[in-house]
Amino acid sequence: MPQPSPLAIATSSLQRLVKEEASYHSELAMQQKRIERLESARPTTDGEGGVELDDKSEAERGNQEFLLKQERKALEETKAVFPTLRERIVKGLANLEALLASAPEGDPDVVKAREVIDQAKAATG
Repeated sequence: MPQPSPLAIATSSLQRLVKEEASYHSELAMQQKRIERLESARPTTDGEGGVELDDKSEAERGNQEFLLKQERKALEETKAVFPTLRERIVKGLANLEALLASAPEGDPDVVKAREVIDQAKAATG
């Protein structure tokens, strides 16, 4: 089996990064929904928002707050991934475009590379 060309390697790498970013976006959306659900079910004793809980123990209220804090922390960690991931996509895109410019016209990897470049440009907006 012949080794993959540098063009094929760069194409696969950029495609993986674009998929990774899409995965993080879906994870971000799920985390936001979990936070909204936890906030709407937040126990209160003062009657302001959330669910009125008179007989809930302090431990259960504390657990709810802990879960909410953990979800918010996970959300912030997910948001922190985007700048470096975007930077890696931009670098991968530049690398792939440079390799594509020097690729021979008959190279079968050219079509796939162009498709991935379009996906990466759409992802970076």
